[in-house]
Amino acid sequence: MTTPMPATPFTDPGPARRLERAATALTAHGFTVEILDDAAAARTRIKDLIPEGASVFTGASESLRLSGIDEDINNSGRYDAIKPRVLAMDRATAADDIRRLLAGPDVIVGSVAALTETGSLVVASGSGSQLPGYAGGAARAIWIVGAQKLVPDLSTALRRVEDHCLPLESARTQEAYGWPSAINRLLILNAEPHPGRGTVLLLREAIGF
Repeated sequence: MTTPMPATPFTDPGPARRLERAATALTAHGFTVEILDDAAAARTRIKDLIPEGASVFTGASESLRLSGIDEDINNSGRYDAIKPRVLAMDRATAADDIRRLLAGPDVIVGSVAALTETGSLVVASGSGSQLPGYAGGAARAIWIVGAQKLVPDLSTALRRVEDHCLPLESARTQEAYGWPSAINRLLILNAEPHPGRGTVLLLREAIGF
């Protein structure tokens, strides 16, 4: 008789030793990693990382919204904020311009659904709008990652996406837009081949989904 494994508590922040292990793995894979205490520290650090006047696209993210980073980027006037521009454009007549703006900003800022201790970032998306920038279209990418998103391996990361993130994101989109979300596109970043391009701000606290 076998004893079933307990379900992973996907809301619990990972302990310091596991965060350090993930940071070491990410660094070995070409990412720049900073471990910060909390979202307030990330909010301050972002201002140092993004030059004033840069074109910046913020991917949909509860971590960005809750931390105030989304507000800072899109409404402060410090940057050429892509999201407000896109929202004001006609989706039918300016579709190509929207696509180009989203795919190739100077900087893209967002989060991930899971981070493995082996140094992989996992992003799930319904529309896919943020994925080209994350994958390489943006000159620089910055991800704010709460400690609860840390998982041992890729199989657990995918389970976190399906069992934890999707229900929460579906509830959000249902309330905001009137329809549920879906995992239509999945991006796994195993390494960053261009040194200095990808930065992970890994928080010691939980934030976002």
